[in-house]
Amino acid sequence: MFLFCSRPVGSAEMDSVLTSKPRFHLDLWLCFTLQTWILDVGHSVATLVLSADWVPLNRPGTAEYLHILSNISTSLFLLRMLERSPRKLPPIAVHLGIISIVTGTSLHLVADSVTQRLLLIGYQLHLSVRENPVMKSVRPSSLVDTFELLLHFDDTLGHLLWYVPLFLVLFLFFSGSFCRRKQEEKMPPAGWMLLAPNAAYYWFLITEGQTFILFIFTLFAMTATVMHQRRRGLVLDSNGLFMLYRKKHPGLIYVPQPRAVFTLHLRNHTSSSPSSSI
Repeated sequence: MFLFCSRPVGSAEMDSVLTSKPRFHLDLWLCFTLQTWILDVGHSVATLVLSADWVPLNRPGTAEYLHILSNISTSLFLLRMLERSPRKLPPIAVHLGIISIVTGTSLHLVADSVTQRLLLIGYQLHLSVRENPVMKSVRPSSLVDTFELLLHFDDTLGHLLWYVPLFLVLFLFFSGSFCRRKQEEKMPPAGWMLLAPNAAYYWFLITEGQTFILFIFTLFAMTATVMHQRRRGLVLDSNGLFMLYRKKHPGLIYVPQPRAVFTLHLRNHTSSSPSSSI
């Protein structure tokens, strides 16, 4: 998608940006922090905490509505980020990217809603579809193929359509977050305050989406960009420092999904506690 980028880093457009005083986009990062924790993380928490009896299983619940709002707000945030980025894209590239993200998050929403209903009858997230005890009793057995197709739309196709444009937009914004060495500035206190919740959200995003490979490629690209720009006498501004610091992640090893850990261990423990006390 970003092959549509019409101007290189050393264009007159970037030169005009480099002559202006860099500023930290506090409003942008604050909105990002609030919408990710309230809507994205919030819908996962609502799924685990709220009782399934509150709404009929054939109707959307609180978690689904939060998920819908998260999909909408994420697209709007990325559009605003592209507006603030010194690197501009042709409208066709922006439209294709946003359409891809909306499509991917919509596929994830539908598949995730069905998966939550399956959890209520004993489906286990840490097992594949065919290995789940619930699926072994499904009749006719060909229905298992349908559930596998559903999970394929979520875990493979949906995540590619969602995360690839997301990380590309973040990298595009990062590649324009440089200033001349004489204009070098430190990250403001507000940025340091937002750093911890943003880093924690990226851990949640990477573990839940299992996007380690995409994350590592993005991190390598960011590091290479920093090295290239230093040769040109450019350093990261406060926005670039904020993005680079929050992308620290503890290694390449597999980290179980938080939701899978809860459904496998904690939920069983909490549900068995009342019976053990009787």
